[in-house]
Amino acid sequence: MSARTPEDGSSHSGNSVRDSRDIRGSAPIFAALGDKTRLDLVARLCSGGPLSIARLTASADITRQAITKHLNILAEAGLVRDIRIGRERLWEVEPRQLEEARRCLERISSQWDAALARLKLAVEGEEH
Repeated sequence: MSARTPEDGSSHSGNSVRDSRDIRGSAPIFAALGDKTRLDLVARLCSGGPLSIARLTASADITRQAITKHLNILAEAGLVRDIRIGRERLWEVEPRQLEEARRCLERISSQWDAALARLKLAVEGEEH
């Protein structure tokens, strides 16, 4: 079975290598989101806008120090950032990184769709 696409005649292998590098570049994002507490913090910041540590800790079962540690990990991955408003430090989502995560998941989904389409063609070809 050929690894060429009918549309452009290009090989999947070149695109796969580039896509793999792009996906690996997103690994810190997914590593940061792989923790339930951090995923919950991002979800809360997405729905509630910028929030202080006090507001983030109010409904959490963990300490302020633990919340701060999780926020710093998310910040290192570029998923959140802190802003100062007066004496208060607020945390907000960095939408560009979430968009990058979405694009990465879409690339993976497209790769799966293409692989399934090739499998379907191969199986249907064997039946005839």
